[in-house]
Amino acid sequence: MTFNEGARLDPSQAEDRRGRGSMGRGGKMGLGLGGGIVVLIGALLGINPDLLSSMLGDTGEQPAIEQSGGSALENCQTGADANANLDCRILGTANALNSFWPGYLNQYGVKYSVPKTVIFTGSVDTACGAATSAVGPFYCPGDNKAYFDPDFFAQLETQFGSSGGPLAQEYVVAHEFGHHVQDLAGTIGKAQQGPKGAQSASVRTELQADCYAGIWMRYASTKPAPGSSQPFLKPLAQSDLNDALSAASSVGDDRIQKAATGRTNPESWTHGSSEQRQKWLYKGYQSADLAACDTFAVPTV
Repeated sequence: MTFNEGARLDPSQAEDRRGRGSMGRGGKMGLGLGGGIVVLIGALLGINPDLLSSMLGDTGEQPAIEQSGGSALENCQTGADANANLDCRILGTANALNSFWPGYLNQYGVKYSVPKTVIFTGSVDTACGAATSAVGPFYCPGDNKAYFDPDFFAQLETQFGSSGGPLAQEYVVAHEFGHHVQDLAGTIGKAQQGPKGAQSASVRTELQADCYAGIWMRYASTKPAPGSSQPFLKPLAQSDLNDALSAASSVGDDRIQKAATGRTNPESWTHGSSEQRQKWLYKGYQSADLAACDTFAVPTV
């Protein structure tokens, strides 16, 4: 979706970590909630990072981008900036999500807290351990932060075959914020229960985050930005919805496994197939109902 040009962005909701040191690939993401997460909870892609690195042709740590004159996010002030610049689009999407979720969750008795959005490149230290760009965007329950390497969004289109529209990128941010909603609702720990597989708890957790992203998509253009009568985003068109569904399909476990190894293995899935991810993203958009996103209440997802 396109931002309304005059919408005011809030850079204080994001943190630019580019140019800082980190533990790099030597770090290890821990298990459990509060003290750490595993890739199956936080990472969008849901496969072995080494396999993903091979697929992307990225076997070494990416160099950090040094920032001069302060964070680049300080230049993100309006919706026009979000339309023109990826950093600002990530920030603006986070602003829009943080504007929507408090009022919506209040009717379900869930109190929303604003997570910090972290922009990094190459590798980053988190309360969940050190992570690299190879795991994709992720959410860390240990520090309530969503982490994004902007390079991933180009890879989403060039390596994974997603369409390149704005909502394809905004969906990725909304998915990680869906994990934050699960964290607040006390359901994110279910991802640790049981084995992997197409019907596993980890897959159901990821599909629920997709469904929550769909709910936000339904309302994103109707919620006024703080201090304004104008929403952050313009009304969603069918082409926007197609972009989001394309992105959801491109990061299905089956599609990624097929591209990386030439075969698929449903028993190892942690995030769901392309079909499952599209189904639950659209279910959230169509129903606009948190209860309809209860992936744990249905026999099969």
